[in-house]
Amino acid sequence: MNSCVYCHEQIEQPLTWSTWLTVKKNSVLCAFCTGKLEIISGKRCKVCSRAWGSSICLDCQQWRELGDNIERNYSIFHYNDTIREMITQWKFRGDYLLREIFRNELKSAFEKQFADNNAPLAIVPIPLSESRMQERGFNQSLALAEMLDAPVKQVLRRKSGEKQAKKNRKARLKRDNPFFIAEPLKQAALIVDDIYTTGTTVRQAAQQLKLHGCPAVYSLTIARS
Repeated sequence: MNSCVYCHEQIEQPLTWSTWLTVKKNSVLCAFCTGKLEIISGKRCKVCSRAWGSSICLDCQQWRELGDNIERNYSIFHYNDTIREMITQWKFRGDYLLREIFRNELKSAFEKQFADNNAPLAIVPIPLSESRMQERGFNQSLALAEMLDAPVKQVLRRKSGEKQAKKNRKARLKRDNPFFIAEPLKQAALIVDDIYTTGTTVRQAAQQLKLHGCPAVYSLTIARS
């Protein structure tokens, strides 16, 4: 009997022929915590994954008018109170084991949405600045990227340690690009990160990748704010 990695309650798994005869990964969350997560379903913006009635949301229409540089983002969960607290506890309170909450859904989304891409994708994590890495002890984007069955290319670097989470939309859109390229990437890239909010972060990263020869950039994120 396992314990839920989030609330630490015991997880009861009934013994069935399926669990007895086959290799089955146990859930790391109890049924109560699992029920609090909201998977994005139904119609969504085909560019950013926002729940949306038509093909492209108003934000993405504006991005395209400016000259968009990502092909599309795919997000798995709605950014509700539960997933916000899970990500906060994982990123800022150092509970590294909580990344396991996202493993199965992340791998499934990658296989269904990107594994059959025409060109093989390199997985590119969003980097942290040196000071932020020392403060936190790990890069959450890299932690997610390493769970996928594809080569991880750490070709991006970050100039500053400003926290995007503390910036409003206007400030995010105005700031200079904080990324630079450590090594050109000549194949299509899949940026992996935890939250898609305004889309500025993935687009700034994509801009640098494309300026240095990357032909196409996609992104896969845990939650869509």
